[in-house]
Amino acid sequence: MIKSIDHILVAVKDLEKAVRDYSLVFGFGPTWQGNHPSLGTKNALFPLENMYLELIAIDHEGPLAKTVNEHLKKNGESIFGLALETDNIELAKNELSASFNTDLEISDGKGVNNISKDERHWRNIFIPKKFSRGIFTLLIQHTKGILPEHDISDESNISRMDHVVINSNDPDGLVDLYGDKYGIRLALDQFVEKWGGRMLFFRTDHTTIEAIGIKKDGPAEDSLWGLAWTTRNIKKTHKRLVDAGVNVTDIKDGRKPKTLVATIKSHCADVPTLLIEHL
Repeated sequence: MIKSIDHILVAVKDLEKAVRDYSLVFGFGPTWQGNHPSLGTKNALFPLENMYLELIAIDHEGPLAKTVNEHLKKNGESIFGLALETDNIELAKNELSASFNTDLEISDGKGVNNISKDERHWRNIFIPKKFSRGIFTLLIQHTKGILPEHDISDESNISRMDHVVINSNDPDGLVDLYGDKYGIRLALDQFVEKWGGRMLFFRTDHTTIEAIGIKKDGPAEDSLWGLAWTTRNIKKTHKRLVDAGVNVTDIKDGRKPKTLVATIKSHCADVPTLLIEHL
């Protein structure tokens, strides 16, 4: 049912500032800036090799603007949502409606690029939070138009998203939702003694959802936490970031064998951010 992570949404208070900050981190700016007149939001999109990052902010009153505002009041600037791509939105609607025992709705979407005036069209399903376990989640099928890409041949630029991190107090329920209902392959399910919980890797065609599941009492709830970005040359990326005034830790060996990592401490809208190179 799910092809890949289509994009990650990060809620920000000041879109222009966030665009400047992420342009420094990525090494390039957005190729799409627009708004959603019926929803009350505006956005900027940064394309990568395997997905895109969407910075989203309030433009005026509207249903999505209300949700973004509530998120910002509760969590501050942070990861807001997860968009999962499907090649067959009708099939996804039917299967998930049956799984959730509800009637999900498909909506048509349209975006206009303020940079080039090009249009993109899509169809999507918003998953109610009582089924998505608290995470703003949508399924999307693109139908017309493309997101302009960047030439990211510069080795110091960010090239891909390595993984997104989810925290959960109910790992069994997480496996049921992402593995059984969404149909994303569970590639790793490992108990980590140090944390007293489970590490779960769900792999799509292009990237990974990494979940930290620590069983706790109370209603089952998940939350999007951090992002890991891939670079082809972490030393060059590190130098570029430091020279631009970005706060980044020293490079060290990663937890995964044959990786180098560094943590980016600023210019990421308060999103915990890891930089990684696979050797």
